[in-house]
Amino acid sequence: MNDSELLRYSRHILLDALGIDGQQRILDAHAVVLGAGGLGSPVALYLAGAGVGRITLVDDDRVDATNLQRQIAHTEQRLGMPKVESARIAMQQINPHPNIRTVARRADAALLDELLADASVALDCSDNYATRHALNAACVRRAVPLVSGAAIGFDGQVGVFDTRPGETGPGPCYACLFAPDAPVEEVRCAVMGVIAPLVGVVGSLQALEALKLLAGAGRSLAGRLLLIDALDMDIRTLRLQRNPDCPVCAARARHPASA
Repeated sequence: MNDSELLRYSRHILLDALGIDGQQRILDAHAVVLGAGGLGSPVALYLAGAGVGRITLVDDDRVDATNLQRQIAHTEQRLGMPKVESARIAMQQINPHPNIRTVARRADAALLDELLADASVALDCSDNYATRHALNAACVRRAVPLVSGAAIGFDGQVGVFDTRPGETGPGPCYACLFAPDAPVEEVRCAVMGVIAPLVGVVGSLQALEALKLLAGAGRSLAGRLLLIDALDMDIRTLRLQRNPDCPVCAARARHPASA
């Protein structure tokens, strides 16, 4: 780090759990963020501000007036602009140094597999079940930890799914908790609504978990699911177990060489 970076990230460096080494790991990292809306906005802004060296932002949507109530990366002046480009402008206004790649496409298995090839962490800020499972499957294939978030109404959740081998073995993946073939009624903000600050809370927690993973600081939420009831301000954590019959991570463990 040069003198300018030492000054910019000094409040991180002062933390015993991070220090210069942890901040350097953040600077050297590559984060893939899927979604540039309510959750993706605080995620993208905080990762950029924290100095993540490379950030890939994926979203095929454009900024709409109904987004502005909660999607803080976007402004009225950028209505109609691709969300990834609008978010890139906001990120660079905070920190011009990260290398930001924007991908204005709907994510599919092939694209995600390509993007995660050299990723350090992936963050799921998407809003549909199929995309969440596609990202989880790619993370399992590529051995990339996944930080997942969701928010609707007054309810939010955050989880870390890390199937890399560790001291206690690989943890559960997203499909261990939510079966890919389960019948699901899609619930979206456009239909159900969401209280604006909740997406900021969930997205900020996602960014925090990602930075901890990148810096090697503290204990992550891996193997746990944080649930937020913002209406009653009740926060609790559930312990998760790996599904030995999971069609995603169990199959991968049995056939590690397969793609």
